[in-house]
Amino acid sequence: MKTALIIGGGFAGCASAHQLALLGGWDVTVVEAAPFLGAGVRTKWYGGHPYTFGPRHFLTQNPKLFEFLNRYVPLRRCAEHEFLAYIAEDEQFYQFPIHKDDISKMPDRDTIQSELGSLRGVADAKNIEDYWVGSIGRTLYNKFVKNYNEKMWMVDDASRIDTFNWSPKGATLNEGGREAWRAHLSAYPIAPNGYDDYFDIATSEATVHLSTRIDRYDIPHKTVVINGEKRSFDVIVNTISPDILFDRAWGELPYVGLDFYKFVLPVEHCFPENVYFLYYPGSEPFKRLVEYKKFTRHKAPTTLIGIEFPSMNGKYYPMPIKAERQRAQTYFDAMPDGVFSIGRAGSYRYDVDIDDTIAQAMEVAEQLSGRATAV
Repeated sequence: MKTALIIGGGFAGCASAHQLALLGGWDVTVVEAAPFLGAGVRTKWYGGHPYTFGPRHFLTQNPKLFEFLNRYVPLRRCAEHEFLAYIAEDEQFYQFPIHKDDISKMPDRDTIQSELGSLRGVADAKNIEDYWVGSIGRTLYNKFVKNYNEKMWMVDDASRIDTFNWSPKGATLNEGGREAWRAHLSAYPIAPNGYDDYFDIATSEATVHLSTRIDRYDIPHKTVVINGEKRSFDVIVNTISPDILFDRAWGELPYVGLDFYKFVLPVEHCFPENVYFLYYPGSEPFKRLVEYKKFTRHKAPTTLIGIEFPSMNGKYYPMPIKAERQRAQTYFDAMPDGVFSIGRAGSYRYDVDIDDTIAQAMEVAEQLSGRATAV
């Protein structure tokens, strides 16, 4: 029987354990630093309300991935969900992503329309500012994009962000119905404990070490020290920051963290019907609010609100800067055959979400089996 080590027991790690179990013939060890599986996707409770560390709806353009997860964790579609953004200078909420129908409500609509009529395009865009100004003009960029990205990534100039394929959320300027999400399936688990049952199902055939950190890595030889014991594996699947595996030999990869606060309000519902998120792209120190009942459908006379502040607390969001991605590639290039690095942290890509982690785990299993993995 071949042996596999999975570093990290978040969604990517659990999905990897699951795929190896489906393949059969693998002795799998999962090492997780936290005392539980699932990382930020694990359901917790506050004031009688279920919540996760930030909203964790399942969003995908691949129906097969939806169908796969739905077999193990029945999902409820959230097709009606909407977002609003508060523009303080206008003293108004607008649809988000930006919608053409709202322009007529904006006090600077004439300037915006003039800019939309003379867009320079994005062919030569070198950073996120070039991309958005070339797509929607300077005024809308300043309203909806500039400050949000500066506080999201904790930079003093949004133009430092020089990768931006993840940014438009499907469209830069929408018209008609919910165009930005038309190609996406959005869903959330029906069970009150969210995705938690999947973590147990996925790791049921693995040996799981919780509250455990790997003492030392020798990745070129696929060898680690766990609880003082030196162990070698046929395969390693990494889901944590790749620089950690090499003792940051080529420098530390930067991340942005998150301070998450929750509070209960004495009303059954707080946001307008179908509105799940409120975005704040202005000078506010926080970036987003979520009403969890919209996802969980929890029944209570009160409601739970989560508010997110960008911070350096934790490593949740890999920096979307080309130089740092190149640094990450240096670590990937140092990994021998049989070592895979997946998930948001493991891939060092902000645009990796739950569906992507499942797809990546399937790709690993496909490579190890030499055949297509059925979903």
